[in-house]
Amino acid sequence: MLATYIDHMGDDLRVVNAARVSFNKIKDEFAESDGKLISYLARHNHWTPFSHPQITILEKVPIFIARQRFKHTVGFTYNEVSRRYVDEQPTFYKPQNWRGRPEGSIKQGSAGALEKERQEYLDVRYDDLMEQAQWTYERFLVEGVAPEQARMLLPQAMFTEYYVTGSLSAWARAYKQRIDPHAQLEIAELAGQWDKIIKPLFPVCWSALTE
Repeated sequence: MLATYIDHMGDDLRVVNAARVSFNKIKDEFAESDGKLISYLARHNHWTPFSHPQITILEKVPIFIARQRFKHTVGFTYNEVSRRYVDEQPTFYKPQNWRGRPEGSIKQGSAGALEKERQEYLDVRYDDLMEQAQWTYERFLVEGVAPEQARMLLPQAMFTEYYVTGSLSAWARAYKQRIDPHAQLEIAELAGQWDKIIKPLFPVCWSALTE
């Protein structure tokens, strides 16, 4: 998982001014009282002032995580690499370990890592499958198959990239959902990178929204 900062618009003061414009008041510098206002807004779910700042990040994740990521639609815009136009060599995600299924009636999530012997066996089978998928994809292209059809041969482990731009409020909402203990480990790892990018840009607002 890789999240790369592209750019952003606004700061903590932008949120303060968006909130206080109702009283026709605009400030040029951030003060201690503004921090208290931000805490109040976040605590009482006054989310619109937090929707004015925007952050753009380039994310590189396997397709199965991208499809989870794209469920966050409100406040976000996405533009993804398309293999209708791109037929360069694909790369594939490989987990550090294979996790077991959870016990009981739980239908999602995972348990701890499987034992070492099973890990080694699964790694070999996985590597073989990815190699076969890549070889078959490239062979279809050589045979003249259109990239928009050949791409159906590629597995969900293939890395994809996309630009995602969202409001500060949208990023905070997605972050809180994806660091939840019930979230998949891989997307929680991605969310941790959002935190490292966004917190220095909006230190007061981000803490109020996420902590």
